[in-house]
Amino acid sequence: MYVVGAYVVYLSISVALTVWVARTLVKNGRIFLVDSFLGNESLADSVNHLLAVGFYLINVGYIALALKYGEKPIDLAQAIEILSTKLGLVLLVLGGMHFFNIYVFSRMRRRALLRNQKPPVPPEQFLEPVQAWSH
Repeated sequence: MYVVGAYVVYLSISVALTVWVARTLVKNGRIFLVDSFLGNESLADSVNHLLAVGFYLINVGYIALALKYGEKPIDLAQAIEILSTKLGLVLLVLGGMHFFNIYVFSRMRRRALLRNQKPPVPPEQFLEPVQAWSH
């Protein structure tokens, strides 16, 4: 009895958390992506959508796989402990994916900014090297 209840609660909370995090990332990540793609809004929106799809696939896949693993609860206390462990792992996976995405797009943004920088100003004069003392 506790097994089915724990599964239902685990799936409900995990999928709800995944949807909430994905929507938050899509909404607030758009500005970051537009800046990363130097104002190209259609490209940023397209990448944002693709990231959301990948985010859902990976996280829901992990949630489904993690359902099988671990002990089966025999009482309410054990059901809560197992549930908290599984939900904690889901949250760690969500957080890890978030930081990985931020890292990747920060590097992309840095490269885009470097690529679009104006070349440095040419020097106005050159200095002759000083000759070392010879003995």
